[in-house]
Amino acid sequence: MAIEIKAPQFPESVAEGTVATWHKKVGEFVERDELLVDIETDKVVLEVAAPSAGILKSIEKPEGSTVLSQECIAILDDAANKSQAAAQSSAQTSAPASTNTQPNKSAESSETNDALSPAVRKLMAEHNLNANDISASGKGGRLTKEDVHHFIAQRASSMPAKPVVTELPKSNVTLTPTATPSTGIGGNRTEKRVPMTRFRARVAERLMDAKNNTAMLTTFNEVNMQPVMTLRNSYKEAFEKTHSVRLGFMSFFIRAVVEALKKFPAVNASIDGQDIVYHSFYDIGVAVSSDRGLSVPIIRDADRKGFAELESEIMQFGEKARNGKLTLEDLTGGTFSVSNGGIFGSLLSTPILNPPQTAILGMHTIQERPVVENKQIVIRPMMYLALSYDHRLIDGKDAVQFLVAIKQTIEDPARLLLNL
Repeated sequence: MAIEIKAPQFPESVAEGTVATWHKKVGEFVERDELLVDIETDKVVLEVAAPSAGILKSIEKPEGSTVLSQECIAILDDAANKSQAAAQSSAQTSAPASTNTQPNKSAESSETNDALSPAVRKLMAEHNLNANDISASGKGGRLTKEDVHHFIAQRASSMPAKPVVTELPKSNVTLTPTATPSTGIGGNRTEKRVPMTRFRARVAERLMDAKNNTAMLTTFNEVNMQPVMTLRNSYKEAFEKTHSVRLGFMSFFIRAVVEALKKFPAVNASIDGQDIVYHSFYDIGVAVSSDRGLSVPIIRDADRKGFAELESEIMQFGEKARNGKLTLEDLTGGTFSVSNGGIFGSLLSTPILNPPQTAILGMHTIQERPVVENKQIVIRPMMYLALSYDHRLIDGKDAVQFLVAIKQTIEDPARLLLNL
């Protein structure tokens, strides 16, 4: 019997999606609950699995197509079994008798690909790679993104130095040759035009909204990280052994942010039309990076969570972001955000608000600098902090004092235990 495979029921805030990647081809057998296709919305990537076992009879919405909520995207024949799929495949690939007895590498590759994460499969598809050609270093012999990137880098270094044009779907990419200039630059130079993903387009829209519809200002300060680094070095091994998670710096800053928000409730508020909404809870957004871009999942009720719980949630969000598993629930809400550009080496930057939130804290790289303490010049691991805020709601005085409160807590972490 033919079964319609439909797009998921999108939330009210999501109008439509785009078919990102089909993981199965027409004629292939699929098991029940096996991943069929990824559908990208402006917020998350939704996975569609097979409702039952059968053969994928047709694909109604190819990659790059726009789909609506509950729209039919494929037809599955659940009356067909695995042997029928194999017979069809054999018939399609049958040829005159041959003495070739080597194993079917394409079949091996298909089996291998089933164990790959969506991110790895997408990367391999973009570069037309075979999993059997790449050495795997992941747990249980699994192939990781780092393995693929290393293979690509090795292959590039061994190839002749000439331009390579990757053939991409015509619906998504336009390659436009440009004339060779007369300045001595040789070779055929090309450009490629790729439509923005829905996620990137939505990010761009929100950034422009924050710029045009808020009175955003930024205040800066710097913090001596030595006390936190000393505390962390003293207890990180015992902490990891007890809680099975590493003790990082982010949990210290989230706890410091929560204590500062309690003292300055306007920084934890939002503007709704002509109203100010004060929140009695502390849902902290933590910016995490992935191949798709920057996402801000929410740690809910951060004031009720200890260091181990915070670090565990941050680690889980990072893994979900890298694997494209963040859900709408993970990304919805939030009263304040923290972004750590320091992990990429940023020394100083101006973070952009995440509306309707009215403030965001930017952390930066730790750098040893000379500072004056007790009239003596000493070397300390220093970090610049930046607080961007909506001046429509938050006065400059409150913003500065809020940032100072975070600085005081980080430079004297015992305040977290004594609620000072």
